[in-house]
Amino acid sequence: MAVNRLWLVRHGESEGNVAASKAEREGSPVIALDARDADVELSPIGREQAEALGTWLRGVGSTVDEYWVSPYRRARQTLAIALADERAASRALVDERLRDRELGILDLLTWKGVEELHPEEAARRRHLGKFFHRPPGGESWADVALRLRSFLGEALDRPGSTAVVVAHDAVIMLMLYVLLPLDEAKLLAFASTHTVRNASVTELVRGDDGWELVTFSVVDHLESQGADVTVHSGEDEAGEHDA
Repeated sequence: MAVNRLWLVRHGESEGNVAASKAEREGSPVIALDARDADVELSPIGREQAEALGTWLRGVGSTVDEYWVSPYRRARQTLAIALADERAASRALVDERLRDRELGILDLLTWKGVEELHPEEAARRRHLGKFFHRPPGGESWADVALRLRSFLGEALDRPGSTAVVVAHDAVIMLMLYVLLPLDEAKLLAFASTHTVRNASVTELVRGDDGWELVTFSVVDHLESQGADVTVHSGEDEAGEHDA
C-alpha cells in the first residue's frame, strides 16, 4: 500500500533561529553563529518543544509506518527527543534530500548584510523573485523542489500508508508546492501569509483526486504542554534563513 497520509513536522527552535532573529532585531549584517548549518542544535526552548511534540506522536504513533528525517542535527534531535526512544529514532530514514535550503554566499547574512556585502545579489533577488533566485553556491526554491520531487517519487511508493517527515520550513512549503500542486504565484501568495512554526505539524491526505491539505502548522500540542510557540519564519528578503 502506498503512502496516503503525510505529517510534516518542522524542527524545534534552534540556536540558529535565535541568532538570526537577534541579528535582525539589532540590525546586524551578520548572524553570529559558529556551527555549520548541518550541525546547528536545538535551543533549550526547542528541546521543550520537541518534548511536547512527543505527546502528539504518542497519540498517533501506532498509525505511523515510516519516519523520515533531514540529516541536519536540529531535525534529528527533534525526532529523537519526541520519540524518547533512541532505537526507534535510529530506524528513521535519514535522507539528504530533506536538508534545508543551501544559501551559498548569502549564508549567515541578514538582508542588511546582503545589501551591504552583495548588492548585486540583492538586485538579482528582486529581479528573479524568491522562487527562482539561486545565490552563488546555493539553491533556489526551484532547486529544492526538484530534489523533493526525487525524494517523494521514491518515498511515497514505499509500503505503509502513513509517514512523518521531520525537516525545515522551506522543505515543508515546497512539499506543498509539489504535492497539492501549486504554481509559483500560488505558493508565494500562500508563503507570504503562512509561517511554518517550530515543532508544528502539517497534515496532507491523498484521495482519489490527489493530495489535500488538511491542517497547516498546528501547535496545539505545544500549547497544551506549556511549551513556547515560536515564530522564526526564516523568510527574510535575504533568502529564508532556517538555521
